[in-house]
Amino acid sequence: MPTNRQDAWSQDEDLLLAEVVLRNIRGGGTQLQAFEEVGKQLSRTAAACGFRWNSYVRKQYKSGIEIAKRQRKELKKNAIAPSEFEELEENELNEQPAVEVTQTSSFQIEFNDLVTFLKELYEKADSSQKEEHDNYKKHIQELEKQLYYLAAENEKLEKELKLMEQDYKALIDIMERARKMVVLHEEDRQKK
Repeated sequence: MPTNRQDAWSQDEDLLLAEVVLRNIRGGGTQLQAFEEVGKQLSRTAAACGFRWNSYVRKQYKSGIEIAKRQRKELKKNAIAPSEFEELEENELNEQPAVEVTQTSSFQIEFNDLVTFLKELYEKADSSQKEEHDNYKKHIQELEKQLYYLAAENEKLEKELKLMEQDYKALIDIMERARKMVVLHEEDRQKK
């Protein structure tokens, strides 16, 4: 059983989750199988992986999901076993650019879609990292302003506290003098 983790998801973990889920979609497997596989690799529960996929990652990979579904249909239509498809996919990736450009098989079009998708994905990742960095900077600046304000407020309250303490001591001194005066008047009265 994987250990329960409470830490945030990293970009690499999100990428691994997406890769495994898309591979399962393409191969005709279930998302639950993908969540269990990723959970084992990341020491997270399958439920945590499923929640992360449905709440955040799936939105980032809409076009990738569509491509994977089309590839799954292509596999079923051509009755290619998933392992053969992975070999075919690896061969396509490893081939030199000596392939004729005029060839227009459905796999090449999907492969080009995949390349385009990956480029867009990397651009989104870069821009989201920049946005996160900018958001963190703004948040830090806001916290620094808040800290400065609170420090000034604290200093003001400390000064007020010192003044109140001085006023309190002065009041106590006045009351002590008044008590002594009353005692002296009482003594004088008793003497008379």
